[in-house]
Amino acid sequence: MNTAEKIMKKKATIKAEMDKTLPKAQSDALWWEATAKLEGFLARYSSLPKGVHVHTDSRILPSAAIYLSLKDVIGREKAYRVIEDAAVRTCAGIEKILQNMMKLPGMQSLFVKVWDPLTKKVFGAGNGFQNTFYPKKKGEYRMDVTACPYCRTFTELGCPELTRIFCENDERIYGHLPGLIFERSGTLGKGAERCDFCIRKL
Repeated sequence: MNTAEKIMKKKATIKAEMDKTLPKAQSDALWWEATAKLEGFLARYSSLPKGVHVHTDSRILPSAAIYLSLKDVIGREKAYRVIEDAAVRTCAGIEKILQNMMKLPGMQSLFVKVWDPLTKKVFGAGNGFQNTFYPKKKGEYRMDVTACPYCRTFTELGCPELTRIFCENDERIYGHLPGLIFERSGTLGKGAERCDFCIRKL
């Protein structure tokens, strides 16, 4: 099993959405087409820094490969819906875990605090992002993203519209956590000059 096949094996949620939309034989054929396309993308972007690969290899490139393979057959709108519906299902599972965590004493404060080291480690310059980090305030974390590998890579691959799905994943996961407020006025993927991120305790 090559690297592309291993990555695609972890995308069962998207494959399930494809199976809902297409006859099984056609879905399977397009899945293998997308796997081959992903293999090409992995080679094309192999020289990226290690931190950027955290995002490209597991999320950006497989999503683009599947979407582009589907779009040629079922059109942009239906292909987009497959990727979006899979994202909604995945985020719902993560949101449920976090909602249960927020029931633990002191978890809201800890959750806000951990975002400073977490974002700098996973969404910082070493991962292909450009950021503005704001001074710390008790019970609040704020950050802006001014350049993003999702927006950049999806645009290079000819499917910039997919960026919106990943922007909206933040709102799906963090938008309804008990005891917390997630605020955002715009994202790069939706045409804004920055993705602003603010999470704070009630």
